[in-house]
Amino acid sequence: MKPKSKPNLSVVLVGGLLATPAMTVLMYMLAPVFGINTDIVAMLGEVLGGWKMGMLIHILNGAVIFPAIFAFLFYRFLPGPPIVEGIGFGLVLWLTSQAIVMPIMGAGFFSARIGGLKAVIASLLGHAVYGGLLGLACLVQFLAQEDSAGRTVPAVVPLCPNTARSAPKRSRF
Repeated sequence: MKPKSKPNLSVVLVGGLLATPAMTVLMYMLAPVFGINTDIVAMLGEVLGGWKMGMLIHILNGAVIFPAIFAFLFYRFLPGPPIVEGIGFGLVLWLTSQAIVMPIMGAGFFSARIGGLKAVIASLLGHAVYGGLLGLACLVQFLAQEDSAGRTVPAVVPLCPNTARSAPKRSRF
């Protein structure tokens, strides 16, 4: 088996910048649907000294720390294409949050004190979306390339782990 290439950290960080607000909005939308209160920013704020600190840590984790951990540690071990790797990483984050972080923040083991199974499922969906978007950001970058006739054509160039390093060859026909 060929070793995976090094990830492009810039692209993974952009993925984190896109995935964090997407997950946050999703969680705020799912909470009322599930009839629960899963305001992670407020929960972090209670532990860290206010809503602003909660939001700062939430964004720092989602946009910088977790994407860096994904890029430098997890991409080597998770199987599949980048989206699958990202979802797998999201599941690791979800498990860690439910088993360790939520009890520390007073929500109980697997969110027992803030909605139980409903909160766990909402969190699972949010983390899967976060990871999927993180992996999706790694998947491709569209660049302009010239074909053999000198015309500019879009080329798909994978940038992240577990993908080829060059664009597919194009037929002249």
